[in-house]
Amino acid sequence: MSAVCEATGADVGEVAHAIGTDSRLGPKFLQASLGFGGSCFQKDVLNLVYLCEALNLPEVAAYWQQVIDMNDYQRRRFATKVISCLFNTITDKTITILGFAFKKNTGDTRESSSIYMCKYLMDEGAKLHIYDPQVEHKQIIADLSHRDISEQSERVNKLVKIFEDPYEALKGAHAFVVCTEWDEFKDLDYLRIYNSMLKPAFAFDGRRILNYDALTNIGFHVETVGHKTLNNCLPITP
Repeated sequence: MSAVCEATGADVGEVAHAIGTDSRLGPKFLQASLGFGGSCFQKDVLNLVYLCEALNLPEVAAYWQQVIDMNDYQRRRFATKVISCLFNTITDKTITILGFAFKKNTGDTRESSSIYMCKYLMDEGAKLHIYDPQVEHKQIIADLSHRDISEQSERVNKLVKIFEDPYEALKGAHAFVVCTEWDEFKDLDYLRIYNSMLKPAFAFDGRRILNYDALTNIGFHVETVGHKTLNNCLPITP
């Protein structure tokens, strides 16, 4: 940022002060996940990339582009972990997606990491059960049918089912992936869920909101983003 300030006549100290007054910067929001979403953050970072290129600061532009690239990497890495843990094949396996909005307490799906998680899993032939308490069904179908996600929109009708009830969405699944940090996911009856799923039952926590030890004691194979498990999956190469 100092390079940008020098090129534009801004004061990096004032920039730092302004950023520091944002209450969202802190332990409440600086949490690891399967990737950030929403339209604003990615747009703002890409604007920085453009600005730096226009100011003839290619190294700085490359730095900010890496923020976008690493977010894409994180999304694909977590999807690859799911595939690896399910014995490197998920064709015709049922995976439940818990949460489709880019964050809790909204129905906004713009640039949601859930969309990309679904894309990578559908690319491998997985059948998806999707539950989100606020996102409309037609929005989910529209997002997954977009040409950047599905070259053939027919595959969405073939591979995706949307549910109004999380327990129904989880029934008969091989695994579930928490993609949005909805509070209600913390309070689900996971013993009931485990008994309704196929075995071995896998739980992938992409938002770090579930009780790892409790799920493990129930019998789940649990994978949490940013947490090394004792029962490691096969080595993965995203």
